[in-house]
Amino acid sequence: MSERWCAIGVVPALDEPLKKSLGPATAKVMAEALDLHTVGDLLHHYPRRYAERGELTTLSDLPLDEHVTVVAQVADARVLTFNGSKGRGQRLEVTITDGSGRLQLVFFGKGVHKPHKDLLPGTRAMFSGKVSLFNRRLQLAHPAYELLRGDGDEATASADTVAGWAGALIPIYPATTKLESWKIAKAVDAVLPHAEDAADPLPPALREGRGLAELPEALRKIHRPRTKADVADARDRLKWDEAFVLQVALARRRHADTQLPAVARRPVPGAILDAFDAKLPFTLTDGQQKVSREIFDDLATEHPMHRLLQGEVGSGKTMVALRAMLAVVDAGGQAAMLAPTEVLAQQHHRSITEMMGELAEGGMLGGADRATKVVLLTGSMGTAARRQALLDLVTGEAGIVIGTHALIEDKVQFHDLGLVVVDEQHRFGVEQRDALRGKGKQPPHLLVMTATPIPRTVAMTVFGDLETSVLDQLPAGRSPIATHVVPAADKPHFLARAWERVREEVENGHQAYVVCPRIGDEEDQKKKSKASAEDEAEKRPPLAVLEVAEKLRTGPLAGLRIAVLHGRMHPDDKDDVMRRFAAGDLDVLVATTVIEVGVNVPNATAMVIMDGDRFGVSQLHQLRGRVGRGSAPGLCLLVTEMPEASPARQRLGAVAATLDGFELSRIDLEQRREGDVLGQAQSGVRSSLKVLTVIDDEEVIAAAREEATTLVLADPDLTAHPGLRTALEALLDKDREEYLEKG
Repeated sequence: MSERWCAIGVVPALDEPLKKSLGPATAKVMAEALDLHTVGDLLHHYPRRYAERGELTTLSDLPLDEHVTVVAQVADARVLTFNGSKGRGQRLEVTITDGSGRLQLVFFGKGVHKPHKDLLPGTRAMFSGKVSLFNRRLQLAHPAYELLRGDGDEATASADTVAGWAGALIPIYPATTKLESWKIAKAVDAVLPHAEDAADPLPPALREGRGLAELPEALRKIHRPRTKADVADARDRLKWDEAFVLQVALARRRHADTQLPAVARRPVPGAILDAFDAKLPFTLTDGQQKVSREIFDDLATEHPMHRLLQGEVGSGKTMVALRAMLAVVDAGGQAAMLAPTEVLAQQHHRSITEMMGELAEGGMLGGADRATKVVLLTGSMGTAARRQALLDLVTGEAGIVIGTHALIEDKVQFHDLGLVVVDEQHRFGVEQRDALRGKGKQPPHLLVMTATPIPRTVAMTVFGDLETSVLDQLPAGRSPIATHVVPAADKPHFLARAWERVREEVENGHQAYVVCPRIGDEEDQKKKSKASAEDEAEKRPPLAVLEVAEKLRTGPLAGLRIAVLHGRMHPDDKDDVMRRFAAGDLDVLVATTVIEVGVNVPNATAMVIMDGDRFGVSQLHQLRGRVGRGSAPGLCLLVTEMPEASPARQRLGAVAATLDGFELSRIDLEQRREGDVLGQAQSGVRSSLKVLTVIDDEEVIAAAREEATTLVLADPDLTAHPGLRTALEALLDKDREEYLEKG
């Protein structure tokens, strides 16, 4: 079965191909346009909203260039005759109104006759089409329409109105140009009787205990509600289905993990970890100590740890992870840290070896007695260096390895892999995480770190198979960061002042970052040439690192030591630039988002983000976390050309207004579509959530998680819950089922 959310409770009747119920032509359009293939798929294609027969949809705020469905009344209609190239032509102009605004409909040529007869003043209908602009007025050209009769003629009109809706609410479905909402409604009518056959995924005790409708009733109510209360009942029930089935899948994964054996890794007194703690120039925050205890307790058990470590940008997650790695090395195991990019892997390797000092020089001259070796492994390393790193891993000479996806390759063998630390989980699929875990003789312990905080509900959904630890204190000595929006189009002098501020920071002995959305090399040019002419006209391409660096060198920052950094540079060049910047040999680093995570240069105090509106809220927060890491206060300037009232400007305003990453992660989630949030982190999840929203339904998700955990403990194989098993199989295609069981 595919990754689609097929019907909850697919039984033969719901598994029936649509062409049997609807005929081959309609079924083909449903499959191509909406990815609906079975009766169950269609029953789970819910209305987007409902229009009320007695009231009209607002015409005043229709989106340009979008396909819309509106319910409105004809105000007037007139036929205009004009001389076209082929003789006299006719145009029908119909004005419709809903009390809030008016909209013009136009029909040409042979398409005039029928609407002229149907659309008399006073007639109510549903209209569907693409909103366009003509003579500075919004219009629908040749819209499809369906007449709505008055309640009196409901009985006689039931065949030709939209499948004779009985209720006052008219469902408006997610539709396409090929398939109008009312055609979908008619198709739903044809399959709605099959709702009776839907197998219920919710155990009866749970459903009754929470006062939820039965599934067939919920499906009827969501498609053909008589009242708004019907819609609310249906949505409450269907939200539970989505939350519960997903949480059962995650609970089964957690349960399977607890059944796996692992080597307990207990810290050894008087070894590397104690020596490391003794030489730390600062004390750990209370939060770091608490989270470290949680991790050490997990490591001491004979089942693999699965923990998510999330926290504020700069809260010292790397320090907590490093202490866990050292504890495992002390206990005779090895630890691997997986980073999403080469720049970050090199940065981690550099900062970890610096923090450890002689403790990282095991087997080398000058290394401490109790020391280990810390090696780096990336895809672009030279053959000799790579061969040595692989050898150190297989012999156990290296206690700690830091690397990119190269760590997952078949060639990489460990002596005794005890802990895997994944930095920046959302960039890694679960598959990579599992591939690395497969390298241990027994499953290693797993610690996942996220760069920016994520709301609790996302943690429960995307990382639902992990226990969570949160670091919410910043280490002492971190400075506050002031953030300002620089409206370059409205106030060009603000941008000039921004460059002056950068100069001032450099004159005071500090350094600065300038971040751009694009690189600006030949690769970019190729992509750009593929963009359509429309896109070109609409907005200029994002500012590019290479162009901006050149302008700064010859313009406002002339005389300063400027270098560029981006992902397509040779790894040695990247490393060289980062080293020079960290050593203070460069004043300004013009870079792409490669500096987004893990880059730690305490002397860098200013950051200018060009085209700030092209970045997401969490990404901006993450970038900003690169400054203010030392004792001097940080400054972050968000440059944008977007007008003041635009959503993009409001987003930048939100980032400027708070340094609280948890608050910003909520804003980010509200502004992005649900699917983007879940992204590919759980490959099957995004398409499965239709009525559940991760931000608003926190209570449902938390309750579903509890119920799912209890049920799975009692019946891990779901023997007593066949309806739930069926729903799980529909949610998880076979690959994902394997991934859940692979653990």
